[in-house]
Amino acid sequence: MKLIVGLGNPGIEYQFTPHNVGFLAIDRIAGDLGVEVRNRQCRALTARTVIADQMVLLAKPETFMNLSGVSVRELVKEYEAQPESDLIVIQDELDFPLGTLRIHTRRSSAGHNGIESIIGALGTQDFLRIRIGVAPERKVSDGKEYLLAPMKKKDLEVVDGMLDTAAEAVKVILKEGPDAAMNRFNRKEPDE
Repeated sequence: MKLIVGLGNPGIEYQFTPHNVGFLAIDRIAGDLGVEVRNRQCRALTARTVIADQMVLLAKPETFMNLSGVSVRELVKEYEAQPESDLIVIQDELDFPLGTLRIHTRRSSAGHNGIESIIGALGTQDFLRIRIGVAPERKVSDGKEYLLAPMKKKDLEVVDGMLDTAAEAVKVILKEGPDAAMNRFNRKEPDE
């Protein structure tokens, strides 16, 4: 069983904030496959499905971002998953411009509290991450305030396209492997 975990915060007030693009990506993947992420287990909302001929559990931890590791550790244990081969975490990335996506493994948290929690709970940073850029056009004085504020309509339009890209990245990872996905999705765009 592959575990695909999107990071975010539960609650309607956080639904369309930059910090919740991981949840939005899981919802997009589920919607594309006609499943609902609504089963409660291991402190997460989950759904089982098949992607690229592999059994997959989609999950949205309900522990709030800073405690994401609690839920992820329980899911890994419940499904006897190996983080280095069975876990894909989809996260927001304030260090990347809005509209970018990068796939990485074996990296530090880079200051992301949800990733820091998962690394601490699992005792390893060896798991795959899909990092979705959410940085604003202009520098903000308070990153936390920006991440937890609703996105502007024009930003939501960009994110909408990125959710499709994230769903495609998951398919490529599961069908062709992480290296193929990194080669395809981590290319620099001409304007970067």
